[in-house]
Amino acid sequence: METAIIRLRDILQNSDNIVFFGGAGVSTESGIPDFRSADGLYNEKYAYPPETILSRSFFIKNTEEFYNFYRDKMLYPDAKPNNAHIALAELEKRNKLKAVITQNVDGLHTKAGSTNVLELHGSALRNICMSCKKNYTVEVILESAGIPTCSCGGIIKPDVVLYEEGLDSSVMVKATNAIYDADVLIVGGTSLNVYPAAGLITHYRGDKLILINKSETQYDSYANLIIREKIGLTLSEAI
Repeated sequence: METAIIRLRDILQNSDNIVFFGGAGVSTESGIPDFRSADGLYNEKYAYPPETILSRSFFIKNTEEFYNFYRDKMLYPDAKPNNAHIALAELEKRNKLKAVITQNVDGLHTKAGSTNVLELHGSALRNICMSCKKNYTVEVILESAGIPTCSCGGIIKPDVVLYEEGLDSSVMVKATNAIYDADVLIVGGTSLNVYPAAGLITHYRGDKLILINKSETQYDSYANLIIREKIGLTLSEAI
């Protein structure tokens, strides 16, 4: 671990074009469960699989049941940025980190102070009326009962990408370009199994691919440095 941290610290100190790509594992140290680990969300038992509940068709057909699950399992209003979020924000302040690309919808990177955050799957902090497009905060969702509705009577939908929905093309283009141009690409807290987001890593052209993940990924053989430790601890010790 110590040798890997020294290597990572040296790489970070000698680069001013770093991009970070992360997933659910980045936020577990903030008390937000991930999805695919043994005790993750997708291994809990519900009347429907979480992947079904978090789909566009389920939202349309079973909106109230969607919201019962969504409020209970997807919203963590009291979560605070952890050492990983804080370290990445600090790297940006030092003009080293050019972008944070995240699969998470919790908004913790922004709360930590990062400004160039590309949210591939949207943000639970934003909510939009499906009829008039009026914006609502997450507090409106939390404080409502049943199906949250707009002042116009329309249904409010979280600004998150559900299964069966496409990713925002402009965000994908920005993420692709950032990774393509990066000198250093740090990938952390993600199984790299969710596409098309996981495919972004194939656009990296550099020779400093760093994977920080507790479990193996299909891209391990492409990495120049692999660290199997908590990402918050790793980054906070390396910067």
